[in-house]
Amino acid sequence: MNEELLIAFGKHVRSLRQQLEISQEELAANCGLDRTYISGIERGKRNVSLINIFRLAEALGATPSALLDFSVETTNE
Repeated sequence: MNEELLIAFGKHVRSLRQQLEISQEELAANCGLDRTYISGIERGKRNVSLINIFRLAEALGATPSALLDFSVETTNE
């Protein structure tokens, strides 16, 4: 479940970023994070802290709750 959650969150962040038509580098600069960190989030490789959720939300012009409003597809293992 943890991996699916991180992947779903990353896809949601990517979708919001692409709607704004900005690059990972632009998003990173707007929220004070490294571009490789943004890449890791979007690929589901990073577990984002609460502080960084707020930073990302602000940079994406969204509320933290909107940033966390995504669905997770789980696999039955």
